[in-house]
Amino acid sequence: MLNNEIINVTDKAFNQIKTIFLSENPGPQKGLRLAVVGGGCSGLQYKIEFSEHKEKDNVIENDNIRIFVDPKSSIYLKDVVLDYQDGLNGKGFVFENPNATNTCGCGESFSV
Repeated sequence: MLNNEIINVTDKAFNQIKTIFLSENPGPQKGLRLAVVGGGCSGLQYKIEFSEHKEKDNVIENDNIRIFVDPKSSIYLKDVVLDYQDGLNGKGFVFENPNATNTCGCGESFSV
């Protein structure tokens, strides 16, 4: 598991990020941005996208793969575990957020 002061990324999630990064080849200056934005049925939702590095970003880097978290999102992502599940109940990235007081049924939005 990649441990950072903000977010923890499981090995399975990191390997999936690496696979996507290598297949899509977004460019040497880009990384995967994890963010929290307003919206969703619970008030806040997770956002994952390829993005350029911004000056104040927190950066997690391993094996030439970079993950960016902006300072505002880092408040909501503190101690979150990003995992990847590919079982019978669905496939995709899953955020395990111990700070969430309420989550929606799909797990994509939350409130604190």
